[in-house]
Amino acid sequence: MMDLSEQSRRSLLPSFLYSPTSPTSRTLGLGQILGRATPPASPARPASALGGGAPTGSFVIQAPSEPAKIEMYSPMFYAACTAGGTASCGLTHTAVTPLDLVKCNMQIDPAKYKSISSGFGVLLKEQGFRGFFRGWVPTLLGYSAQGACKFGFYEYFKKYYSDIAGPEFAAKYKTLIYLAGSASAEVIADVALCPFEAVKVRVQTQPGFARGLSDGLPRFVKSEGALGLYKGIVPLWGRQIPYTMMKFASFETVVEMVYKYAIPTPKDQCSKPLQLGVSFAGGYIAGVFCAIVSHPADNLVSFLNNAKGATVGDAVKKLGVWGLFTRGLPLRIVMIGTLTGAQWGIYDAFKVMVGLPTTGGVAPAAAPSPELAELKSAA
Repeated sequence: MMDLSEQSRRSLLPSFLYSPTSPTSRTLGLGQILGRATPPASPARPASALGGGAPTGSFVIQAPSEPAKIEMYSPMFYAACTAGGTASCGLTHTAVTPLDLVKCNMQIDPAKYKSISSGFGVLLKEQGFRGFFRGWVPTLLGYSAQGACKFGFYEYFKKYYSDIAGPEFAAKYKTLIYLAGSASAEVIADVALCPFEAVKVRVQTQPGFARGLSDGLPRFVKSEGALGLYKGIVPLWGRQIPYTMMKFASFETVVEMVYKYAIPTPKDQCSKPLQLGVSFAGGYIAGVFCAIVSHPADNLVSFLNNAKGATVGDAVKKLGVWGLFTRGLPLRIVMIGTLTGAQWGIYDAFKVMVGLPTTGGVAPAAAPSPELAELKSAA
């Protein structure tokens, strides 16, 4: 008698592929697969013979309509997450280059760039429309590299720390897993981003310094030395690590709450467009929190990369403590909220495209303890 798994597998296939009872029917199956002419019809058989019984020497293949799946946590899985992160961060940061340009100049020269609207006006008057995208090349390359490391290593560290904790503690302390995994990933991601960020800020805030990355990078190295590219690494970690911890932990929490309380249908039964909509909304909400917690360090990064020999004390003295927390914050909330929502939307859309599930959702139940399992079996 055919076991259940074999029966389930065969039920997905056309019957002529797995139940031939004669050489003629076997030829029929191959002919249909290869697109050849249909051979003469064989004598009629009862319908039960087409789908039942265990055939001998049958020709069995997997149904072509079943899409190939990437195995979770396999090398291909991490490669797909890395590629999705590259696209999500590189494209989104490049798209908001004008906003980033105004923000950086508001942080560096608040007397000249007094507000968002006046900042755009000053840039348009002095540099023309092309000036809005000054520094887009280091932005694209830097944040593509950062996104690759951020998302790829986050998926890796999330799995790694969950395995260390075990199923029960991983479910119980899942937020700590998200925080630890994202922080570990961002430490690596910022090493990739820092040189590009240093050149980008200098190009965007010092007109005439360079046109872009190709001439800005050698000029920066000549002026500051190779190690000068990493002068802002500590403030960058101070900005990006809290940002990323908030970005991933709050996103996972928001998405889980949406599927748990706002959508009556289980996640795996929701349509892909709905799941991607949840990803964008969760990302936007997470982005608002990210902007608030990381904004003081963002002001420091802009200040230090703009002025040669500047220190954190100089920044605090010039901007003030209140200025560190508030200068340019409304614009950054709009920019980072939109940016983060779009990043999660693109990242999860890429995962769906390659056959992976979207990120987040209702957390799986923790594995029961051995004592509880024994009580259940005894009952």
